[in-house]
Amino acid sequence: MKKAFSNYEVWFVTGAQLLYGGDAVIAVDGHSTKMVDGLNASDNLPVKVVYKGTANSSKEVETIFKAANNDDKCIGIITWMHTFSPAKMWIHGLQQLKKPLLHLHTQFNKEIPWNTMDMDFMNLNQSAHGDREFGHILSRMRYRHKLVVGYWQEEKTQKQIAVWMRVAAAWADAQDMLIIRFGDQMNNVAVTDGDKVEAEQRLGYHVDYYPINDVMKYYNAVKEAEVETLVAEYFNLYDHDAKLENKRTVAYKKIWNSAKAEIAIRKVLKDTGAKGFTTNFNDLGEFDQIPGLASQRLMQEGYGFGAEGDWKSAALYRTVWFMSQGLGKGCSFLEDYTLNFDGDKSAILEAHMLEICPLIAAEKKPKLEVHRLSIGIDSDTARLVFTSKTGAGVAATVVDLGNRFRLIVSDVDCIKPKPLPKLPVASALWIPRPNFEVGAGAWILAGGTHHSCFSYDLTSEYWEDYAEIAGIEMLYINKDTTISKFKKELRMNEVYYMLNKALN
Repeated sequence: MKKAFSNYEVWFVTGAQLLYGGDAVIAVDGHSTKMVDGLNASDNLPVKVVYKGTANSSKEVETIFKAANNDDKCIGIITWMHTFSPAKMWIHGLQQLKKPLLHLHTQFNKEIPWNTMDMDFMNLNQSAHGDREFGHILSRMRYRHKLVVGYWQEEKTQKQIAVWMRVAAAWADAQDMLIIRFGDQMNNVAVTDGDKVEAEQRLGYHVDYYPINDVMKYYNAVKEAEVETLVAEYFNLYDHDAKLENKRTVAYKKIWNSAKAEIAIRKVLKDTGAKGFTTNFNDLGEFDQIPGLASQRLMQEGYGFGAEGDWKSAALYRTVWFMSQGLGKGCSFLEDYTLNFDGDKSAILEAHMLEICPLIAAEKKPKLEVHRLSIGIDSDTARLVFTSKTGAGVAATVVDLGNRFRLIVSDVDCIKPKPLPKLPVASALWIPRPNFEVGAGAWILAGGTHHSCFSYDLTSEYWEDYAEIAGIEMLYINKDTTISKFKKELRMNEVYYMLNKALN
């Protein structure tokens, strides 16, 4: 966990003032140092916390926040008011801060020392007072932030901080994220398209077109020795029929060309610095098959992917993978494929032509297979075949509504599917909560895509933090959702965003 985010740090700033004298500030500083050391010593936080001292004046706040803006390692600020810190002194700093903010409402000591507490202790330990003052100015400034309330040594409190840290790290990663598109948007599809300029302004990442002919230059330059090495890796990593190793067969040639495609795409991604890509199966250049196997493996490495030109899903998957590092259960790009009506067990089959990440596979070794694929190029095509793990997860997508981006999040339960002998693809079968009718219905009413980014590890709390940092709308579909209440939320949100746009 620590290794995944070792290039990042979160700054801890303690609010105080000089009213109570220099000795009080020294005590505040000592308490803060012990707290930061304790947080870093716990196993719950994935990002290092760096103590930046007490802030006792407007100038000190402004100096710290300006430094945070200009430090690439700093991904966010944790503020805590040890004692009473007049909130007017935070205004200028907050007006300039461009990093995510977490307000921690806690106290150095866990319990009140009933028998010894005197006025000096009261003056020094005023988090109950100071954090309300700070909270007021955040509220008055309409400042987007996360609030965590709880004792700093408790696991529950630390895990809430950890969620925010992961989201802040993924947000930092998105600010220099490049998504490249091999081909354009497909077949006039609306839901997977959107405003790339607004996406860069609001969400940070940049989307570029990359000509498939330029990919072919890389493809044709791949050396045979590189391909042989990667094919051997395939046969070592994945379950497969021994006949696939026969070099005289068409199936072996397809695996060979899949490996060649993977090498070419990976080199393009590295040379451009891209963190994700999209494909278009109507524009494949000299590829003799859809590069589905390459997409599956590159997703496993952390590259964002979106099928059919879906650049929003490519960026979102990268964010899901990035914030999930070290958690271990897995994530993937998925597509709603077909429905299975079965009463209370009615479910949605999540699949795609090929491109599902093996991180969610139930099998220890996914199976490498070659079968005909009649969409795009009518050709035998290599792919990894598996079924997803069972268990609870969360699906998310971002849609462009014209006047805003909307993040839609849905709790789902992955269940065990029946065999699909005639459909040899990777797949998942899930029931959206609270049930198929309400879960699927709410997703459709919200304008959700047929593509989603799925995770077993993330929860709605991650997405709430993400939406807060990004300043975008979030709708959450869960066990308590009803269609009636959901429609009211949609209408209220529409009014809110229309008024917000008019006022600003």
